[in-house]
Amino acid sequence: MDRKALIRRYKESRRPMGVFRVRNTAAGRSLVGTSVDLPSMLNRQRAQLRLGAHPNRAEAFEFEILDTLTPPDEPDYDPSGDLRVLEDLWLEKLSPFDDRGYNTRRK
Repeated sequence: MDRKALIRRYKESRRPMGVFRVRNTAAGRSLVGTSVDLPSMLNRQRAQLRLGAHPNRAEAFEFEILDTLTPPDEPDYDPSGDLRVLEDLWLEKLSPFDDRGYNTRRK
């Protein structure tokens, strides 16, 4: 398969979407968030830490996917509402607020 075909296949493939957590193992705090492209989001978080764009050291962090969302085969599907529900469930379960995390409470 040629390079252009590989790029096209990559762009047309569905990327895993869902809820992720970045956990600071030194401080015991977490950040919970959502993304429509989990691998890209986690790679970006790792890169920021590795390149010094973050005040903490990279080795003090763990990255994990907490939940994934399988979208229906509808071309106009908007995952934002479903991702918000998943995120709310994990925020309730993990409570990464105040001294336990980096998330802020929603009003």
